[in-house]
Amino acid sequence: MAQRGLRGPGPEHRAPGGRPRTKLPGADFPEKAARAGMAAVWQQVLAVDARYNAYRTPTFPQFRTQYIRRRSQLLRENAKAGHEPAVRRQYLKLRAQLLGQRYGPLSEPGSFRAYSNSVVRSSRTTLDRMEDFDEDPRSLGARGHRRSVSRGSYQLQAQMNRVIYDERTPGSVVPTSVAEASRAMAGDTSLSENYAFAGMYHVFDQHVDEAVPKVQFANDDRHLLACCSLDGSISVCQLVPAPPVVLRVLRGHSRGVSDFAWSLSNDVLVSTSLDATMRIWATEDGRCIREIPDPDGAELLCCTFQPVNNNLTVVGNGKHNVHVMNISTGKKVKGGSSKLTGRVLALSFDSPGHILWAGDDRGSVFSFLFDMATGKLTKAKRLVVHEGSSITSISARSWISREARDPSLLINACINKLLLYRVVDNEGTLQLKRSFPIEQSVHPIRSIFCPLMSFRQGACVVTGSEDMCVYFFDVERATKAMSTSCKATAQLCWTSASTATRACWPPVT
Repeated sequence: MAQRGLRGPGPEHRAPGGRPRTKLPGADFPEKAARAGMAAVWQQVLAVDARYNAYRTPTFPQFRTQYIRRRSQLLRENAKAGHEPAVRRQYLKLRAQLLGQRYGPLSEPGSFRAYSNSVVRSSRTTLDRMEDFDEDPRSLGARGHRRSVSRGSYQLQAQMNRVIYDERTPGSVVPTSVAEASRAMAGDTSLSENYAFAGMYHVFDQHVDEAVPKVQFANDDRHLLACCSLDGSISVCQLVPAPPVVLRVLRGHSRGVSDFAWSLSNDVLVSTSLDATMRIWATEDGRCIREIPDPDGAELLCCTFQPVNNNLTVVGNGKHNVHVMNISTGKKVKGGSSKLTGRVLALSFDSPGHILWAGDDRGSVFSFLFDMATGKLTKAKRLVVHEGSSITSISARSWISREARDPSLLINACINKLLLYRVVDNEGTLQLKRSFPIEQSVHPIRSIFCPLMSFRQGACVVTGSEDMCVYFFDVERATKAMSTSCKATAQLCWTSASTATRACWPPVT
């Protein structure tokens, strides 16, 4: 019997009269788009599995590596089968719910040993929570919209990391969700392999007339990104399937957009603008769900979602104030405001959502304790990085690599240096760990921790620079910390690496 792949066209492929049908150009585009959509869901499912992988068989790390590899293989095979989009999304939601119930919330240390009835935050979209959100934040605990997470000491967490690291078997890695998720993506490749640039991938030029303050990929999705512009618009772009396209442009702000943030489920974008308003956008269709004026009527300069409860967003304005806003009601949270010494330019939460750092244009970084039950902010610590210099970017990471086991903060401060701080206690106290030379004295340059790490050597951070370059630095290398760099010569561009990263380009001015 002839093999199926060698047969001629069957009846279903023949035109009337017995002639083979002619395949029109582009006729297979829906099929390719469907395969790309399935691949995206597969990657999201794998990301969920990788987060929880550290909780499986704590004493046998080699089994976790085998599990995630086999899981990746099965998901790849399943992606080729093709299922209805609704079925794929439902599977992703159920998978996240089951893992959350089995191991507990990710941000609570030791929660995998106890059963938790709370649903993981990715199991419900932000829009779902907005529809049935109770205005009284204290009632959310019973309704399951906000998870209660105990506050652990940063010193204790760092000490536990060191103990685990010291007791590990030779060649193994620290069994944390961050480590396992990164290992699942990076495997055992080296830094040079992870960040080997292969050239320009694509240039988006829809904002050629104004600066682009921020570019950011969606959560757990390296095919979807957004960028905001001082022309007052936000673009949502898709990289796959090729060629990359601008899916939609969000318009509504009357002045430049200073910042934006993705919700955890990527169904909502929040943006802040120089027109003294913040807007809530539905990314699916680009509609503006709500417009919220700044309580002080001032220019809004930065924003960030509360990582555990995406119904709450923190914004910073030009009148030196930080406000916690309820995006479901459009109102300021009682007790959720505080004043800094200057215009608020940068905000960042720690991963459990207990500590908020805010930087201003006078060179100060403040830490605030965030009350999970009420949304109240309590000012804790202040660090003067450099008097009179603007803090343009703050990025927090609870765990960088097996060599850098302390919670860390990455800061750009217009002093021609990128600063890496160690978080030494649960009040957000910072201690300078090291600095990296860059060119930044005026412009609002951004930096971020690289989500993809090598387990052979060190870990990387990426930053922009006023010399039109993007630099990667190895945070653990004692000398010659720069791993690689590339030149940014377009208004908005994305340079591909052999293994894609989710780092953000600096703003182009």
